Amino acid sequence: MTRNEWRGATVEKLCSAAGLNKRYFYESFTDLDSLSAAVVDDIADGVRSATVAAADEVAQQPLEVQALVSVAAAVRALVDDPRRARVLLGGVAASPELDAHRATVMHRLTDVLIDHGRTVHGVELEKDPLAKVAPAFIVGGTADAILGYVNGGIDLSIDDFIAQLATLWLVTGNGAAQVARGRMPQPGPLKGA
Repeated sequence: MTRNEWRGATVEKLCSAAGLNKRYFYESFTDLDSLSAAVVDDIADGVRSATVAAADEVAQQPLEVQALVSVAAAVRALVDDPRRARVLLGGVAASPELDAHRATVMHRLTDVLIDHGRTVHGVELEKDPLAKVAPAFIVGGTADAILGYVNGGIDLSIDDFIAQLATLWLVTGNGAAQVARGRMPQPGPLKGA
């Protein structure tokens, strides 16, 4: 279900399309919102697993390789079936409850990026305010770009799209780390020197 199809969903229509009795639906879900939340969680878990696995495979490679491989895994996990991108990233009409749940899930994905940033850029930088803003900026911008791509608003090949996103991740992450390092107190001269 994508775009406006989401609004017309009912338990009856879903069960009919799946060839199931409504009883089976209610054995697993209380309502459409609980089903929707489970779908969002499943998609997010798939993106997170694909991204972490890809990053782990190249953990010893230069940061540029890590960024490209990680972005490629996340993007492909979503754009191979554009409905996943629309559901997870907010490209479909939904209830306020689902929007709140989706926001929570996106915060969890942001936390994964923060943890990775700590290992790449140094734990000491997490005290800088940019450490709180940059990951959300990257995830939010990436989400918007992916929605633009799957909706036909970005006219690039998938490989070019991934390369440009990876470049933006590097520019933003490295730039934020550089600014944060510049803000750190510098050690003073040694006494008696």
